[in-house]
Amino acid sequence: MEQLDLVIVGAGWYGLVMASTYLRVNPSHSVVLFTNGSTLGGAWVKDRLYPNLRSNNLLGALEYSDFPMSTERYGVKPGEHIPGEVIYQYLSDYAEHYDLTRRVRVNSHIEVVEEGEDGIWILTVRGTKTGEKAKVRARRLVMATGMASIPNIPDIPGSETFGKPAFHSCDFGKNVSTLNTAKSVCITGSAKSGWDAAYDYAMAGVQVEWVIRKSSLGPSWMTPVYVTPLKKSVESLVFARLIQWFSPCIWSEAGGYSGLRWFLHETAIGRFLTERVWWVLENDLLTLNKYDRCEETKVLKPSMSSFHVGSMLSLLNYPTDFFDLVKEGKIRIHLADIEHISPGTLHLSNGQELMVDAIFYASGWKSDMNIKFEPESLKEKLGCPTARPNAYEMTAKADAEILRRFPSLGRQPETIRFPEDSPSWRLFRFVVPPAYLHKRSVGFSGMLTGITTAMHSQTQALWLTAYFSGMDLSQFGSVEDVAFQTELENRFGRWRCPQGFGVVFPDFVFDSLPYVDHLIRDLGLNRWRKKTTIAEIFEQYKPADYNGLVDEWIELNGSHDAINTGDIAPKGSAELRKRQVGIKQS
Repeated sequence: MEQLDLVIVGAGWYGLVMASTYLRVNPSHSVVLFTNGSTLGGAWVKDRLYPNLRSNNLLGALEYSDFPMSTERYGVKPGEHIPGEVIYQYLSDYAEHYDLTRRVRVNSHIEVVEEGEDGIWILTVRGTKTGEKAKVRARRLVMATGMASIPNIPDIPGSETFGKPAFHSCDFGKNVSTLNTAKSVCITGSAKSGWDAAYDYAMAGVQVEWVIRKSSLGPSWMTPVYVTPLKKSVESLVFARLIQWFSPCIWSEAGGYSGLRWFLHETAIGRFLTERVWWVLENDLLTLNKYDRCEETKVLKPSMSSFHVGSMLSLLNYPTDFFDLVKEGKIRIHLADIEHISPGTLHLSNGQELMVDAIFYASGWKSDMNIKFEPESLKEKLGCPTARPNAYEMTAKADAEILRRFPSLGRQPETIRFPEDSPSWRLFRFVVPPAYLHKRSVGFSGMLTGITTAMHSQTQALWLTAYFSGMDLSQFGSVEDVAFQTELENRFGRWRCPQGFGVVFPDFVFDSLPYVDHLIRDLGLNRWRKKTTIAEIFEQYKPADYNGLVDEWIELNGSHDAINTGDIAPKGSAELRKRQVGIKQS
């Protein structure tokens, strides 16, 4: 049986940077990445790509800090969104640069995860093409499958009788011929992939029948790339500290300016100002999108609050005006449920029958992993989604603390996306199961959703590498302290983004930079990366701001092989340690 020092499940943004960071600190260790995809890339795997696929991020916001996505090399200009094929090529180049390509095993599905008596992880790996199975042993295990692994396809009566192409958004690349062969298509679901598909089909001359469930929360929020009278990009607002001060965040103390945050969220005057800021931002989106331009576009006006939707707020990153296609009737909106399907026909709850040539499911993803854990109790122990009783003393305590600090979160919308008792993730810092914190043998990366994949992935990778290499755990307090902090961080999502995914897993947009601060503070490094206070407050944070972060940690702690060592002693200079810790404590 093959034995490895580190196994990473997943070879996308999170898995690749986890491998490269770990190997920089532990260069002699054996590291393998398993992916059930046909290539590396995760959500950007080669066979998922399709024409006109592009990122929500602009150039400079979706790259690793130590591997710039330059215009000269990749042809993407400043202010442009990044094409899918460029992202795949970039990840392939990154893997080649850090000697990871040979370590990636494609078409390899992890079927079973077991914990051996000696604390070693035993994984059963099945070849997705050959069907052959093998077992490997790993001293360390990182699950980096992300939240886009298991397609969520609705179970609609009669689906098997449709008789024409019907596929999830992840298989659009395999069914891209329908852009040319179909005369009409039904898109069901209002996720960003649904908007993308509606645009692509309509631009290809295919009649789009877009069904958005009436029983759901309705159309999702979409924003132009540039907003406010100043025409600032959404990213420049989301990743500027000034705007993030106005977002209630349970881990915001890591970002400093605690006095100002206290005023904004714990005083009546501050909460009034904060609510006005969010009202102005939402009203700006409604005005810019001109939903009231005609009866057809009015249907797409969201009924949800933009404050509560988390990453369900996405970008209109299209070359032409999406709403013009709706106005012209090339995209027809149906607020109804699909009650059943018959050959070539969808039967809606409003009595309509839609005869179409294809069904495109823009129905999102399941918040779980397609992996069996043995024994079954291991899944809950690892913090993976499992059903829990409503009555849970620590949950009530965490909820009370959240609402004490942020009274405005007590005013919740009438409807939320998931039931309160939905299975949910429970990970400390969203990366480590509390039950395994002191074992230093397992971690998770990418079990959250947001719009800053690059910054989250590289920071989580360094945190986990430090954790595996002897990070001082006493800073987190007792076992009870860690358990409560875990509950507090995870319950925060339920109150902050109840109309997004916050009930079931971490989902945040305006709280992304404080989360990065949170992890970097644990590492004892400087999370304030701008040169001046003015820049720190007003300028957008980008991955490039964190260039050198791994080197800073190595200078403080040393590059070493830490599998059999205990806690490591800082090896960096006293001058560097002084420079990294204790800056801007206001």
